[in-house]
Amino acid sequence: MKKKLSLFLAIIMLLSCTGCGASNYITTKDKQLVKNEETGQSVRNDILCKPTDKSLTEIYEKYEKQMQTKLKKLPDCEHFKLNSTKYHGLWESIFVKPLAWVIIKVGKLLGNFGVAVMVVGALIRLVLLPLSKKSFETSENMKQAQPEINRIEKKYQNRTDNESMMAKSQETMLVYKKYNINPVSGCLVSFIQLPLFFAFLEAINRVPAIFEESLFGIKLGTTTLLGITTGAWSVKIICILIIILILLTTYLSFKINMASNGAGGEAEKQMQMMSKFMIIMISVVSITLPVAIALYWIVTNGIMVLQNLILKGTKKDKKKDTKKKKK
Repeated sequence: MKKKLSLFLAIIMLLSCTGCGASNYITTKDKQLVKNEETGQSVRNDILCKPTDKSLTEIYEKYEKQMQTKLKKLPDCEHFKLNSTKYHGLWESIFVKPLAWVIIKVGKLLGNFGVAVMVVGALIRLVLLPLSKKSFETSENMKQAQPEINRIEKKYQNRTDNESMMAKSQETMLVYKKYNINPVSGCLVSFIQLPLFFAFLEAINRVPAIFEESLFGIKLGTTTLLGITTGAWSVKIICILIIILILLTTYLSFKINMASNGAGGEAEKQMQMMSKFMIIMISVVSITLPVAIALYWIVTNGIMVLQNLILKGTKKDKKKDTKKKKK
């Protein structure tokens, strides 16, 4: 159930990245999305502060009637505050605006918003370390408990009556208790990461100071596809490297999570199929990602891989110490 739910959430996340749902985007009379020609981004009607790019400003002036907040009423990005624009719901107030404000402040401090996106992503990953550790421990304990859980599954394989289902549930819960497994703790990081990813995506697309910024000679709002097709050779190479790093860090995170889970038999086959499916999906979606969100993805996934490797190493060292003490 946990795996199916995680897969469903991941698919929703990936589909959202492709631009499904254009209610927050400026459209032409024939309902076509208006694009920022320089970056390939669809232009949003709910930006949080004023752009400085002349061509982008002209687009907003032309389609001002579609703007949620008139351009002249928006603050300059460097002066953006949490109460700078109208209230548009809890999602914006709790996630998007605070994250946008933090990225702007860190960007001003470090002198580049691209670096700020990576640093803020890394700091959030470090803040989530206790939850990541708990999730890892749950996976390791599940690995130890898997043989007993498999025996319970086999025992009740062809029994569907209520009494058998209740007995199966009780026996499974006893195994969870024996190995100190909390099924919910294994999902916490995934559930927290999902809104954070959406918040980063919104903040990047709604704060002109971020997507107008350049890093490695590429504007942060530029999609990797546009960089590859129209950019200079240096831009093409960097965008290709970004896609490769997205796929590499995603593949490694899936691989480590599968190794930690310890599922066997049919469950392992299903997980392998899910991983292959997700990697294919991500490879398709990665070409539509703005460079800024791609950098966030690479950094946070990379840190997650390092964290899990360190936690695995610590676990092995503890096992060795325990064996030495027993001797």
